[in-house]
Amino acid sequence: MHRPFLSFPKFRTRSACRATACLLATLVVTLLSGCMIGPDFHKPAAPQVEGYTAEPLPVRTTPADVPRGHAQTFVQGMDISGQWWELFHSKPLNDLITHALKANPDLDAAEAALREARENVSAQRGAYYPSVETSLNPTRQKTAPILTSALASNAEIYSLHTAQVSVAYVIDAFGGNRRLVESLQAQADSQRFQLEAAWLTLTSNVVAGAIGEASLRGQVTAAKRLIEIQAQSLDLLRRQYELGQAAEADVVAQEAALAQTEAMLPPLEKQLAQQRDLLARLAGRFPSEELVETFDLSRLDLPGELPVSLSSKLVAQRPDVRSAEEQLHSASAQIGVAMANRLPSITLSADLGSVATMVGQLFTPGTGFWSLAGNVAQPVFQGGTLLHRQRAAEAAYDQALALYRGCILSAFQNVADALHAVRCDADALRAAVTAEKAAARASP
Repeated sequence: MHRPFLSFPKFRTRSACRATACLLATLVVTLLSGCMIGPDFHKPAAPQVEGYTAEPLPVRTTPADVPRGHAQTFVQGMDISGQWWELFHSKPLNDLITHALKANPDLDAAEAALREARENVSAQRGAYYPSVETSLNPTRQKTAPILTSALASNAEIYSLHTAQVSVAYVIDAFGGNRRLVESLQAQADSQRFQLEAAWLTLTSNVVAGAIGEASLRGQVTAAKRLIEIQAQSLDLLRRQYELGQAAEADVVAQEAALAQTEAMLPPLEKQLAQQRDLLARLAGRFPSEELVETFDLSRLDLPGELPVSLSSKLVAQRPDVRSAEEQLHSASAQIGVAMANRLPSITLSADLGSVATMVGQLFTPGTGFWSLAGNVAQPVFQGGTLLHRQRAAEAAYDQALALYRGCILSAFQNVADALHAVRCDADALRAAVTAEKAAARASP
């Protein structure tokens, strides 16, 4: 690699070497003695809570007399598989989720946001190093006769060509830039967990949409079958009425019952069509693109074991909680950034170049110049701006902490709601099975 300094061997005088060595020594000492101001982030402890519901969970969600394939059990501390939807043993569902993970635009947006956050971290890390610039500045100018010419030849009109290398470095003596990198890294980690949350949300929505379609399809089928039975009953009553074996009121009542059942069908068909549109959207398709996959309740297996995470692990497993934790980390680092901005900033700079009236004379003896400079700046009075920015950063941290606590409470609420729903649905299933058995015994 070509080094710019090697192009100017005539400029490396002893004084320049001594000045450069002094500059480097100052830089090394400053870096070694540098510190990171501001609070160091410590991961909040998990809440000391046992369980998710006030009452203990039963081992089984349904009694033993429930038909096979419908009984479920809670398993404390069991980890769920990453491909959890495969527990339904449905190939159409697996195929639809695979396609959704490849084509869903929301997931693509989350992935792009993660790449952006990581690039911002890398960009800020560039401030760890000196900035180096090269420039070539050709000019044509005229000096007023009343002034002395800048040239030894005293020419009033002349061309000037300047080529130089400039090096500047802002010493991170108090860790302001390191805190800023820490904050950006925490934001990138938060975005990574948001991507994981988007992935889980997408798969959950596809599964819920498939189950919803299967339920609506079953309701449509049942409604059509009921309409068919009631239509046959109406035909039978009409014949009996014609033969004088049935009253007209019975026929009218059956016509009303048939009309009421037929009125139930269009809303169900509308919901089914909308559910198909939702699944197409989740799969990254247009509603006009018909889905190949269809879902029926008889082709979905109910998972027999329901894993219940330990409450101490929930905080470490939930991506939304981890994302909120990283947002808290980012806010903590921003306090250090605001504090460092109130302290002195140290800047070192160096210029090395050549200037000549003709391009061909550049880099010849007698045309070189160099300079070394240092600058220390301490904010003295800015109307309280820096102080209030630090207080704003501290308030932002308090806000992030409150949001983190709220996210944990919401996570526990979600789990508790799901557990209550499973138990209540199991009770409803048990009641439906009991009613079905009673109806079977009552039928002739």
